Amino acid sequence: MTHPSSETRNRVFVMSGLGIAILIGVFLSPFASQKPDGLDRVAEDLKFDEKAVVEHAGRKLPFFQILDGYNLRGVPTEIATPLSGLLGVLVTFGVAWGVGKLAVRGSSPSDEASPE
Repeated sequence: MTHPSSETRNRVFVMSGLGIAILIGVFLSPFASQKPDGLDRVAEDLKFDEKAVVEHAGRKLPFFQILDGYNLRGVPTEIATPLSGLLGVLVTFGVAWGVGKLAVRGSSPSDEASPE
C-alpha cells in the first residue's frame, strides 16, 4: 500500500479549500445583508456621512471601471453578486499563492531525499 506524498496531500488540501471558498463565494454571497456595515451605520447615525469626501480614493483605482461596490458594472444583479464572489475568491487566492511562492523561493526543501 502506497501513501500519497506530502506534495500530493498539500495540493489536495489547497484545492479542496479553494473549492469550498468558491462555493461559499458564489452561492452564499447573494444572501449577504443589504444593510450598511458598522462604519456606514455609525456615519448615518451620527450624521457625518453627508460630510464625506465626494471624490473617493477608490474611484482612482484601475479596477473601479469594472467593480461597483460588491457588484460588477453592467451585469444583472442576480448574476453580478455571485460573479463578484467568484472573482474575489480567485483574486484573494492568487495573491496569497503568489506571496507564498515568493516567500519560499529562496528556501531549500528540508525533506530532500538523501542518497543511501
